[in-house]
Amino acid sequence: MAITHLVPLAEVDENKVTPGVLGFIVFAVMAVAVWGLMKSMNRHMAKVDFKEAPEDGDKRSTRTPGPPEA
Repeated sequence: MAITHLVPLAEVDENKVTPGVLGFIVFAVMAVAVWGLMKSMNRHMAKVDFKEAPEDGDKRSTRTPGPPEA
């Protein structure tokens, strides 16, 4: 008796388009690729030194940035 209640749920509509297994596999591969790229980007960004070294040792420029002088 319980199986007869599930029969209407198993009908296939030919006019309905679904991604299916192939769509899931493509989505999963893309998700893994994005995760790998983000992990790689984090590793590369960790290597970047954002501190700027002074150009002439102890001499620090006191000039304010502005248009270049002619």
